[in-house]
Amino acid sequence: MTVEDAFKVVAQDSLFYRNSGGGITVSGGEPLLQWEFILELLKRCRRAGFHTALDTTGYCTWEHMEEVLEHVDLVLFDVKHMDPESCREKCGVTNELILENLGKAAKKAKVWLRIPLIPDYSDSETNIRLIAELACRTRADKVSLLPYHEYGKHKYARLGREYSFNEVDIPKPDDAIVTRSKELLESYGLTVSIGR
Repeated sequence: MTVEDAFKVVAQDSLFYRNSGGGITVSGGEPLLQWEFILELLKRCRRAGFHTALDTTGYCTWEHMEEVLEHVDLVLFDVKHMDPESCREKCGVTNELILENLGKAAKKAKVWLRIPLIPDYSDSETNIRLIAELACRTRADKVSLLPYHEYGKHKYARLGREYSFNEVDIPKPDDAIVTRSKELLESYGLTVSIGR
């Protein structure tokens, strides 16, 4: 698909964007792996007057992210864990580059932190407190808690692909822990949502 092809698809909903105040969000995987394509698509969307958002893990070259951010109204920034080794264990990389890019991005664009809430991984009080401190330092406009779910399992099946977490039994986060995490973040004066 070319940038023009993608833009034509996006532009089909232009009336909806104008009436709802919405716009487009580029996400992935990691959209910045295709940063040149994303850059050109966002430029086209901005020229058309669409609100633009980037949903990223932040694990990328700062120079590429910086160039893309010039055409972004909002960054949805995933923070999976504050401990570098816990991050390496589950994500395959430490979080140093991610946190460095977040700090820089927060100086250039409006940022919402998105926190996957995974039982026995990212839902500890210590991790949530460290994320709250990070959100305050970066002046995040919002923190979204994203309780773990298995919605992707059915999508993988429809695509005929193997769902790599089938062997792992990850429970849905306990409602009390979700509430505790939200209240802890709010105690820092942060705006917090659950699931969005």
